[in-house]
Amino acid sequence: MEGVGMRAGFVAVIGRPNVGKSTLTNRIIGQKIAITSDKPQTTRNRIQTVYTEERGQIVFLDTPGIHKAKNKLGEYMVKVAKRTISEVDLVLYLVEADEYIGPSDKAIAEGLSQISVPVILVVNKIDKKKKDELFAIIDSYSRLCNFDEVVPVSALTGDNVDTLIDQIFKYMPEGVPFYDEDTVTDQPVRQIVAEIVREKALKCLNDEIPHGIAVTVETMDFSSDIVNIDATIICEKESHKGIIIGKGGAMIKKIGSAARYEAEELLESKVNLKLWTKVRKDWRDSDILLKNFGYDRKELGDG
Repeated sequence: MEGVGMRAGFVAVIGRPNVGKSTLTNRIIGQKIAITSDKPQTTRNRIQTVYTEERGQIVFLDTPGIHKAKNKLGEYMVKVAKRTISEVDLVLYLVEADEYIGPSDKAIAEGLSQISVPVILVVNKIDKKKKDELFAIIDSYSRLCNFDEVVPVSALTGDNVDTLIDQIFKYMPEGVPFYDEDTVTDQPVRQIVAEIVREKALKCLNDEIPHGIAVTVETMDFSSDIVNIDATIICEKESHKGIIIGKGGAMIKKIGSAARYEAEELLESKVNLKLWTKVRKDWRDSDILLKNFGYDRKELGDG
């Protein structure tokens, strides 16, 4: 896929936790790569997704939400988001359609006003606002930073997302695609399956265990007609382990059933998913365990 006048570049998607960054990138790509949840700080790693069409290619870096870190995992997430901004051709700054602009958004906007990379303000969740309210919100944000473009969208319904893609292409440098046209993510299949399990656990557990879980895929066997997967849900306390398993194993079965269905869609095969639980006390404050669970050494400060 090569042609005269094609464009290709990298775009960072940043913003506070839970403003819809993963929902937006999933919407653009047309399938779910990044997990979504109504809990903040769902995305922990920088997930790279690829959008390709006749005009060229956009590589999205869906970053963790920028927030005040409370532990080493939080510090890692903030470092990933900030480092990503320095490596891209364009920044999408995603905010909610809310008239109140809190200190976090003010700080992010201030920081963006000092970078040389073009920034598009993306006002999300416009399906919840009237037009006159929307104009007031856009005006308030525009006072904080001289954005190159402002595009209101609804990542949930897809409203105005095509316009956003048009605007993004304006800022992509001319060049050939970085990936072949069938590529939608650089994430290994194991990592995507682990994220699927983590998403289902977050949704099934509600607020009982907010962020203290990780998921590792121990084995993935493609040697038969059914893909056999063994995965472990890591938690921080024995009491959390009991909640994850549930009475008579009901909760872990519920998580497994929901995750298996989505894994089968991803792998286009029947899946036999076995889930286990382990307690690793305070794993979010352990450099060694964070590395073991797949978080980049560079972001943890040891090169």
